[in-house]
Amino acid sequence: MPAAGTPARFAVPSTTDLTPIWHPSPNFGSRRDGLGPSLVVLHYTAMNSAQAALDRLCDPQYEVSAHYLIGCGGTLWQMVREEDRAWHAGAGEWRGQTDINSRSIGIELDNRGDHPFSEPQLATLETLLLAILSRWKIPPSGVLGHSDMAPGRKIDPGPRFPWSRLEHQALAAQSGAGDCPQNLTQDAFRAAARAAGYTAQTDDDTLLATVRLRHRPSATGPLHPADFAALIP
Repeated sequence: MPAAGTPARFAVPSTTDLTPIWHPSPNFGSRRDGLGPSLVVLHYTAMNSAQAALDRLCDPQYEVSAHYLIGCGGTLWQMVREEDRAWHAGAGEWRGQTDINSRSIGIELDNRGDHPFSEPQLATLETLLLAILSRWKIPPSGVLGHSDMAPGRKIDPGPRFPWSRLEHQALAAQSGAGDCPQNLTQDAFRAAARAAGYTAQTDDDTLLATVRLRHRPSATGPLHPADFAALIP
């Protein structure tokens, strides 16, 4: 295993090869309880430039980091080895499991949250995800938005993130198109959301908004059968 000061070397096909720029952050630790990566959490930086985000993620004063940062031009930086625990997810839960930092690889995308993600950035993300999922044997369902595991606290990567693009390449779970109960209730929706992974404690309105961020970002108004259907494979 590489020393803590150096990034892991990849062994992936040439078509998915990436060489990140190594820019180490002091903000990391060991994964707890023998855990390894089983999730990937996607974020946006909400800052004005990749350099500003890189500075923040590598500043010990702020005690935050991520494994990777992808600039809007497609440049890839690595700040923490995948074997180590970056400090990117914070409090949250997915499928009944907490300490998401110990279970995940964090990828920050240079984006303020109020504009589209660029083509070069998305191309780099897709190549990186393909390598990570292969390397750690993570299924597409293990690729989450920060908002998925921290409902009400986080909204990134936000409503402009093109989840369908990842879905079409098996780099994220497909939104469902299942059947809806004839008389949809909030309890039935909550049960479907919980089965899909949304187990963090939250109120009904926040849960609906969180599910929509991932599956129906343009939807508004009260609970709709399409919200339920999106959660059913």
